[in-house]
Amino acid sequence: MLPIDEARRTVFDRCAVLPTVSINVHDATRSVLAIDAIATEDVPPFANTAVDGYAVRAADSAGASSASVRLRVTGEIAAGAAGDMTVEPGTAVRIMTGAPMPRGADAVVMVEDTVFNGDRARFDGSESVEIRREVATGSGVRGAGDDVRVGTIVFTAGTEITPAVAGVLASINVREPRVVKRPRVAVLSTGDELVDDGSPLAPGQIRESNKTMLIGAVDASGAIAVDYGIVRDDEAALEQTLRLAAAECDAIVTSGGVSMGDYDVVKVVLSRIADMTWMQIAIKPAKPFAFGLLMRREGGSVPVFGLPGNPVSSLVSFELIARPALRKMAGHRPEVWDRPHVRAVCDVELTRSPDGKVHYQRAVARFADDGRLHVTPVSAQGSHQLAATALATAILVVPDGSGVPVGGEVDAILLVS
Repeated sequence: MLPIDEARRTVFDRCAVLPTVSINVHDATRSVLAIDAIATEDVPPFANTAVDGYAVRAADSAGASSASVRLRVTGEIAAGAAGDMTVEPGTAVRIMTGAPMPRGADAVVMVEDTVFNGDRARFDGSESVEIRREVATGSGVRGAGDDVRVGTIVFTAGTEITPAVAGVLASINVREPRVVKRPRVAVLSTGDELVDDGSPLAPGQIRESNKTMLIGAVDASGAIAVDYGIVRDDEAALEQTLRLAAAECDAIVTSGGVSMGDYDVVKVVLSRIADMTWMQIAIKPAKPFAFGLLMRREGGSVPVFGLPGNPVSSLVSFELIARPALRKMAGHRPEVWDRPHVRAVCDVELTRSPDGKVHYQRAVARFADDGRLHVTPVSAQGSHQLAATALATAILVVPDGSGVPVGGEVDAILLVS
């Protein structure tokens, strides 16, 4: 049997990073930057107020904390206004959050620390404000470039564009960031026994579940899942579907038909049209796994991930091998190909016997009062028992041997992004 690390290397070495494209920043979330994002503008572009209040000269507020200071109000500046005003000694300008600071002012007194006297609609020179709190120079002011300065490398290549990153890119006027293309991944199921239209089951039929699960898993990885449906047990139909998927997508995910003893149309067709490696990996579940490259008629090739048919095995092999490979193709840095790994405390004994395999037990993880992550295996660990696995929040890596005692530590793969 093949060690899991060797199986992963075999797959990763043959999955190339996809080409780069320019994309509208509004559509860029979940893509990965292909080049550094460098600021060409200051953020904010001008000094502005962080609060609603009054722009003042800080020196004019001296002593206001013990006895209020009265200043003449000469105008008002709203957010979006030009702010072409000047604060002279002994005066103040009412100002709204985000508005540009007027000339002469070097601080803002929050409106909560003031009392206005007069009619704001007129500003005829008789209006005034009582300042009831002394402020220091710079108080309540956001300076130009306070967040980002021109020339700063804001994000390096390999950074995933989260909603916040997209917001920053927009703020520095990166309208079309250069990114690695997000993989389009064809997901398909095969078998005359599968039903996915809600109709009553005939004898020998089962509901489709793997394709539905894997479409969600592909999307959750950051790639784009494309549903190629259920292909019946017909070699010509399967070959036609696989070749169409290869022409339209960047990778293909199938499940079932990869075990050593299987005679399945998936194995027959892929063995004929693709350069496949059929593996027996030293893990439980998900021992059988297939990987290869399917040549496109127009040139180039597409990775094919052949996952085992049992749903839990299919999910585990996707998490361990297919998901990180797809993230490599999408341009993610190696350190984030996999989900987070942490050390956790076992709240129950993890029983197993030596068999030459690493066991991957599904579990529920929680932080306890001791501040450490604690794990408890889900109730059923069979490779066909997806219902028990569905609510798992971690996969425990139990090395070959006799298991882990209560209170012992175990490596846990957290099923979070």
